[in-house]
Order: sequence, then structure tokens, then C-alpha cells
Amino acid sequence: MTKIFNDPSEFAEEALAGFCDVHSGLVRQVPGGAVRRHRPATPKVAVLAGGGSGHYPAFAGLIGTGLADGAVVGNIFTSPSAQQAYAVAKAAESGAGVVFTYGNYAGDVMNFGMASERLAAEGIQVENVLVTDDIASAPPSETEKRRGIAGDFTVFKIMGAAAEAGADLADVVRLGRKANSLTRTIGSAFRGCTFPGADAPLFALRDKQMGLGLGIHGEPGLFDTDLPSANELGQEFVTRLLAETPEGAGDRLAVILNGLGSTKHEELFVLWLTVAPLLRDAGYTLVMPEVGELVTSLDMSGVSLTITWLDDELEPLWTAPAETPAYRRGNAALQSGAVSGGETSDAGDAPGVFEATEDSRGYAGRCVSALDAARDCLHAAETRLGDMDAIAGDGDHGRGMVRGVDAATAAATAAAGRGAGAGSVLIAAGDAWADKAGGTSGVLWGAGLRAFGESLGDQRSPELKELAAGVRAFTDRITCLGKAEPGDKTMVDALVPFTETFSRLAASGASPRQAWEDAALEATTAAEATASLRPLKGRARPLAEKSIGTADPGATSLAMIFTVMGPFLAASGQPVPGQPVPSATTSQPAGALS
Repeated sequence: MTKIFNDPSEFAEEALAGFCDVHSGLVRQVPGGAVRRHRPATPKVAVLAGGGSGHYPAFAGLIGTGLADGAVVGNIFTSPSAQQAYAVAKAAESGAGVVFTYGNYAGDVMNFGMASERLAAEGIQVENVLVTDDIASAPPSETEKRRGIAGDFTVFKIMGAAAEAGADLADVVRLGRKANSLTRTIGSAFRGCTFPGADAPLFALRDKQMGLGLGIHGEPGLFDTDLPSANELGQEFVTRLLAETPEGAGDRLAVILNGLGSTKHEELFVLWLTVAPLLRDAGYTLVMPEVGELVTSLDMSGVSLTITWLDDELEPLWTAPAETPAYRRGNAALQSGAVSGGETSDAGDAPGVFEATEDSRGYAGRCVSALDAARDCLHAAETRLGDMDAIAGDGDHGRGMVRGVDAATAAATAAAGRGAGAGSVLIAAGDAWADKAGGTSGVLWGAGLRAFGESLGDQRSPELKELAAGVRAFTDRITCLGKAEPGDKTMVDALVPFTETFSRLAASGASPRQAWEDAALEATTAAEATASLRPLKGRARPLAEKSIGTADPGATSLAMIFTVMGPFLAASGQPVPGQPVPSATTSQPAGALS
């Protein structure tokens, strides 16, 4: 259990700041993460690893000569935002392009993808390399759906060495994707991990049980089984990995036996005594194997085995020197010379000047009140939403939604105070939500609110048909970005029924308030009905069977938010001073959190 913390919500930020202070000779903190202390003497490809916190030494601990040029660091088990990725890339880029590399998770794919579009629009060469090494998360026929776990390290190491040797962007990307295609990982958990401030782990195992096929975000294993001996566990791992030997693979292997956070090195050494002979007996030569903690999951008790089939091109990169705060191989020449420039600032340093009508500013006040109501509702439900998410995910949904709505409310209030109209207030809220929440839900809620604001504009308080158009814009942006459909067991399962009901009632002449209330009821019913679905998208997909019986947390939180926002958004005029905010306990979907 994580015991040393102040405010649990600030744990990741404080940990990163402490890390950068300790290793100030090698790294420096920038908005969104950290980069090398010294800039390269000549332009080189910037290899930027990234993902959520809680995996040290991944990702910031791998910044240094021969490995990463920077790390984009999100909250615990939560993808960083697009703004964070953009800021780190701007700080690390030296003229030869940047490549983001990360595990294959929906939030990371969306956020790094959006950052890449922004960088490319500025003329910076940018690529993305996804890691998909986890054989337990999808069958061989669907390798593109596999998530990235400890195989991250092998791919990062090979790409970093290639960039250090002067390879251009195209070659660094090619080598990274080649390494990923030749990398396989299988893991197991003996005990779940615990968030700072939480009084229980994300999942529990019965005594003398093991979860096979764990993820590194606290996801439980695909199935539980009796705890085997070290010999039996090693045999299980090696058999499963060698069954997926790539066609035409060679006989030289990079091997990582990785601890997940609280598995002692001595235990790993015992397991190695089974793993290594089995691999050698199968005809393989083990090239500079690694045994230790390289990609962890907070305090999880568990272990994973990673194999990368090497060839004449990859092996020299695997064995090349590296010097980072958490990892050293050989004698890498430390960089010297100019210290990197000052911190990059967040977008929108100077407050904007808003041109809005008084009518729209009045409705902007209602938008702020609606966000206030959503904030109170989500704070009341944070723990229960996290518990729902932990059934088949990483348990961070409640915390991520709270971080997002807090940032959105603050940004909306500030924008309204500077005279913004309704559209600009919602755009400010959406951008802040996406930046501070990160993760899949963060980028989707941020994009949806921005689309809603763009649709409403700053010129008038919306009539019913304009409000319906704003809701439709919110929905279209989310479905286009997330690629989910009704039945996939995501927030879309509640969002689409809300939108269809509201649009239909708006067209039939119903009052705005009645149309919104009826649509929110449809969303609530649809959210509850997701309990019977198998997830087809997101982190819960590999654990589909465990998810059955529990409503989708994203659909549930959306129904809750839309329910409490209705009295403000679906009414005209300015908010009445002192008007009570709808109660979170009475407004949340009945039974959705029970």
C-alpha cells in the first residue's frame, strides 16, 4: 500500500517534482513531464516515451543518453493530455523530428495523436510507435488490439539507441515497430496495487491464488488460478511465449524478467532459475538479460516475462550503452553543453478578449452553474465510480472525472468572469478538462464540451433547436474521436439515447426542460442496461467476462452529469443568485452505483 503522500490527488505531480530534483544533473521538469537536462550538440531524433504515472522507472526514469529524450507523464494510470504531450515535444525537439512511443491504450492513442497533429501543423516531423506486446490481452489474430506492458522497455531501448547513433526519424520508427513485432510478454499478479489515499487494492485475490494475464494499470488477471511453484510458473510463462514465436525468428533473445512493484529481487532470481534453462534448452542464446523492476504498477505484487527475438540489426541496439537515472548499461558518454531552454508554457498564456452579447453571457452563467452541479455530483460519486471501474479496468475513472470537472469548472468560471459568452465558456471548460484529466474520458469530455461550445457560439442564449444542435455536436465529436458505437459498453451507450431522445422531443415541440429530463432518464436507463453487455472497447475489453454484471462507469457518469446539468442548460435566462445546486445523491441515476 502507498503510505507516503500528502494530498492523494497531487501524488503524481509531487513524485515527478521530487524525481527531477534528485536527478537535476540529468533531467529537468517541463510542463507535462521531463526532458534531458542538456540539448544535443547537433539535431537528433527526440524519442519521447509516455503514459500514466505509477510505473517507475518507466517513464521518466528512462530519460538519458542511449534511451529517451523525454517523458510525457500523466496522472496515476491515466494517459497524459494532448497539451502535455505537445509541451514535452516542444521542449525536447532539436530539429530532427520527434517520435512518441507508448503502450496501446485508447487514451494514449487519442491524446498523442492529437498532439502529433498539432506539431505537424507547425512543421515539426512527428511519428508514433505503439507497443502491443501483451499476449494475454488479445489473440494472435488481433495483435493490433493488444496492450503494451513491460515490452515497452525493449522498444524504448532500441529506439533510443538508434536515435543516439544518428538514425533519422523514419529509421528510428521502423526499428521501433520491428522490435515491437518481435516482442511478447506474459505476466501474473499475486496481489493488487493500491492508489495513494485508498484503503483497499484495486482488486483482491483469495489466499494462495494468482491472476494470470495482468495489466500494468492495476487491471486484474484474465483468470485466477492456484498459486503455482516457481518451476510451474516459469514453465507456464515460457510455454505461452514460445507458442507465439514469430515466423522466421532467430535464436538470440533479449529477455526481461520484470517485477511489478513489490516482488523482491530474490524471488525474481528464483524464477529465473527456471526461465533461463527452459529458454536455453529450446535452443536460444540469451543476450544481456535483465532481471529487476523496469515497468511497475505502484505496489503490485507480480511478475512478467518479456522476450524479444533479436537479429543482426536489433541486437547492437539492445546491447548499446545507456545512462539514465534508473537504468545504466555499459559506459555511455554523458551529454554536456548547453542546458535546455526555459520551460514551455501552456497554450493560451494571455487571457483572451471575448466578444459576446449580454444574452450569451447570461447563458454562460447557467453553463458555469451546470458545471458546478456536475462537480458536486462527481465528487460525491468518486469512490463508487472508481470501484465500478476496478471490476475490469484500472479503477481511475472516478478520480479522473473529478480532476477533469474541477479543472473545467475553474476554467469556465474564469472565462465567464472575463466576459466570455456561453460558447467560449464551454470551450474553456473542455480544453481544461482534456488537459488536466488526461485518459480516454478526459480527451472525450474535453472534445465534446469544445464542440458543444463551438456550436452554441457567443451571440445569443440558445433556443431549443440550437441547444439540440449543440448536444448533437457534442455527441458527433465524441463518437468520431472514440470510434465507439452503442453496444460497445462505453459512455456512448448512454450518450446516443440521450441525444436521440432530446432531438426527437425538441422537434416535436416539447419544452426544453421536459425534453432534457426525459432524455436524461433515457440515458440513465441505458447506462444501467450496460451491466449486461460485454465491453468491446477500452481497457475493460480484455476482461470482458468480469465486466458482465457491472454497469459501465463512463456511461454511468455521463448519465449522472447530464441529469444534474439539465435544470441549468435547459432553461432560459440568467441563473438566480443563491439558487441551490441539484443534490448529487438525489440526482444520480437510480441504482447505477449500487
